[in-house]
Order: sequence, then structure tokens, then C-alpha cells
Amino acid sequence: MLDQGVAILIVEDDPDMAELISDLVEAEGWLPHTASTAEEAAGILAEKRFHLVLVDHNLPGMSGRVFAQKLRSQTDIGIVMVTAAGSAAERVLGLETAADDYVVKPFEPIELTARIKAVLRRMHPAFKSEKESLNVQHGPTALLLGDWVIDLVNRKAVCTSHPTRTLTSSEFSLLEILAATPNEPVSRAQILEQLGAETDRLIDRNVDVLVLRLRRKIERNPDLPCHIKTRRGKGYVLHRDPPLAP
Repeated sequence: MLDQGVAILIVEDDPDMAELISDLVEAEGWLPHTASTAEEAAGILAEKRFHLVLVDHNLPGMSGRVFAQKLRSQTDIGIVMVTAAGSAAERVLGLETAADDYVVKPFEPIELTARIKAVLRRMHPAFKSEKESLNVQHGPTALLLGDWVIDLVNRKAVCTSHPTRTLTSSEFSLLEILAATPNEPVSRAQILEQLGAETDRLIDRNVDVLVLRLRRKIERNPDLPCHIKTRRGKGYVLHRDPPLAP
């Protein structure tokens, strides 16, 4: 149950980084607690219940990966690993052995909070952050779409695999419109109306061009999109997570 607030334990030996993450966690309406070593974290976990643990990979003494493995063998608590750049193999090893997700330093604040939310949603389907509870009528406040982290509140989009890649204003506006009703079709006429355009055939086709441009940026395979799907006769649908293959 999350009705008493989301408690997050931050296991980080760098005081500045621990403070930064604590501030981000608190800004979401969650309850941050900190530990500088795996041993200290184990003692705190024995005394208090947490919904998720953020673990730095390179801790003094017991490493973050070993601590996460031990923690996973004892509980099903959510675990997000915070790593240095490292190799893909190291990150995959962490995910396979213990962690539910990972974020690589240096990270964008919206990426960290979005990944925390994604893990919390998987483990607690009724989860909403304080911000999302206040804005539930407007849809989600952040999205994870493949390598993209979308902050709908501050209109920011970060591609973790290509940090220099950006969305245009019209592409972001289209994403906002689709995100307002995820998994539900939005017609071309509705998109045009919300974009403030006139609904003639020429501009109607421009919606398709805008969708194509957005797919080319956020889809791994634009020809077989996972996130922005066409619903024949209905319009376009945004899937926050790739749908399962039939």
C-alpha cells in the first residue's frame, strides 16, 4: 500500500549526490532516507519499510551490485541501480542479477524520477506520485518511450542514447496530445483542433507527416512502431510501453 507515502532509501556515498537525489525524491512528494554504505542501508532496512531502494554501483566496502543481489534474495522491493558510464555488459549484469532498472551518471533529473515511477508502477499498479495525483485529470506527467524520457510538465524531452537529439515544438505538442489519453485513439481532426489548425485535407495529411517525423525520432523501428500506432479509421494511439506481440 502507498497511502502512507512512498519511502525511498538512497544508498550513495557521495554526500553531494545523495543530497541532490534526496531533493529530487522530495520534490515528487516522496520520503527520502539516505545511507552511505551497504552495511548502513541493511541496518536501516531492518528497522523501516521502504518501497524502493536507489543503489550506487560503486559503494565502499560491499559493492552496490552485491548489496542489490543480497537484497533481492530477501525481498521483492524495487531496486534502481545508479551507475557510472561503464559497459553495457556491466549494466545488463546488474539488471539480470538484481536491479529492476538503472540510470547512468550523469543523468537528467527527469530520467531518474521517470525510472523510479516506472518501477513503482510495475510493482504497485495503483501508484501515483503526489504530482500525478494533483494532475490526474490531465494525464501522466512523465513518460518513458524507449530511449526517451519525456517531462510533460516542463516540456522537456531527453534521449538517453543520443543526448543531442531533440524534438521540435510541434512534435512535442503532438506527443502531449496523444499522451493525454494513452492507449486510446486520437483522430486527425482532434489533433488538428488541439494544434489550432484548419481542418482541410492538405493540413489533415500534414498530421501524418508530423507523426512520421516523431516516429523517426522515438521509435527504434519507425516502420514497425511500438509507441505511436495507427488505429485504422480511428487515428493514432500512444502506447507508453510496447504492447506484447500477439
